[in-house]
Amino acid sequence: MDTPIERELTLDLVLSPEHSTTVPARLSYHVHDPYAVHLTFDTLSEHPVRWSFARELLVEGVLRPCGQGDVKVWPATVGGRGAVCVALSSPGGDALLRAPAAAVTAWLERTLRAVPPGSERELLDLEGGLERLLAPLDGSDEAGV
Repeated sequence: MDTPIERELTLDLVLSPEHSTTVPARLSYHVHDPYAVHLTFDTLSEHPVRWSFARELLVEGVLRPCGQGDVKVWPATVGGRGAVCVALSSPGGDALLRAPAAAVTAWLERTLRAVPPGSERELLDLEGGLERLLAPLDGSDEAGV
């Protein structure tokens, strides 16, 4: 299956405890990249912003706080509804986003049906990847000559 599993979302970008603004985003999962999920912002722009991180981080984050470094995920309740919070950190700045938990969970379930946890490695062409990495650039059979 080459078709990505995608979900359009409207996220809340938290500006302060009292203020937030909505941001259109898209969650994407590709079977050929089975360990990663992709979160894209400004999807109508010529230069959208894309974050990639472990699918496992998002799966765990809908249940309990997790993550270190650039991406942290945790469950929350906002206005009586379930939410998934995602904190992104980069040299350019930090962002705190909230997504509807039901939408994220439904999308994750689709990815888990497509590629069950633990079966990701079977989809990777590790030998082919190594061959491409080690192949001579000029097409000759001797590397480094």
